[in-house]
Amino acid sequence: MAISMYQASAPQFKKMLGNLANLLNKGQEFAASKNLNEQVLVDGRLFADMLPLSKQVQIACDQVKGGMARLAGIEPPKFEDNETTFDQLKVRVAKTIEFLDSIKPEQIDGTEAKEIKFSIKEWHFEFVGQQYLLTWTIPNFYFHVTTAYDILRHNGVEIGKADFLGS
Repeated sequence: MAISMYQASAPQFKKMLGNLANLLNKGQEFAASKNLNEQVLVDGRLFADMLPLSKQVQIACDQVKGGMARLAGIEPPKFEDNETTFDQLKVRVAKTIEFLDSIKPEQIDGTEAKEIKFSIKEWHFEFVGQQYLLTWTIPNFYFHVTTAYDILRHNGVEIGKADFLGS
């Protein structure tokens, strides 16, 4: 039996967003335990020319809400991209999960050949649904969740593979 577009995406996005929220909790707890201003972690980067933790979380959430909305043919919720604290980032993750929970399987299943066209700045993209999900949305989502994990770990937060993968 083949896996559906919905089953290939929504359950795993939800699980990993929950894991991301847990990583943010651990980052917040680490900052408190070390008497460290949490802004150091929220603004943390792996390298000077890379985006900070806050932006990694924002983009990971955007991949889910934008990706699922494009496939479903609906407007994604608008988030302001103004989160500057762990609590605000966790709210963004929770709102993304809430939006994801509002998407029904029948809105995603059957979109394998749907034309998906969008632009980011000067770049224009054209996909069909399955290609969009498997080669754009899912990889980008994991890239940004992984980078968020890496920023926290690089800054000393005691997290590991089990925290990334969850239970």
